[in-house]
Amino acid sequence: MIDKLRSICSRFPGVTEDIKWGADLCFCVGPKMFCVVGIEAPHNFSFKCSEENFETLTERDGIIPAPYMAKHLWVAVRKPSALKKDELAQLLEESYTLVRSKLPKKVQEKLGQL
Repeated sequence: MIDKLRSICSRFPGVTEDIKWGADLCFCVGPKMFCVVGIEAPHNFSFKCSEENFETLTERDGIIPAPYMAKHLWVAVRKPSALKKDELAQLLEESYTLVRSKLPKKVQEKLGQL
């Protein structure tokens, strides 16, 4: 799962990776996270989404509101099979875009075009 997330997230301009809390690989744009995956199996992961997608996704088996981050519209995927590969790529792009849009304009300009 980590390799799949890395292959999708690395396509976006200015993405960096960081290990936080000793056990989570975080994909960031600027200083902000947009996707987090556990380093240890089963590699559960979380990401930010739109309000509409938050409601739809959390109705699925294997996807829950992300602990501590649900109020910021993050979901936690407990069963990767709950998402198709193309859908996952779209949702991660949405997460990246939502987080990037909140960065200062100068930071966004340095990141380049989507």
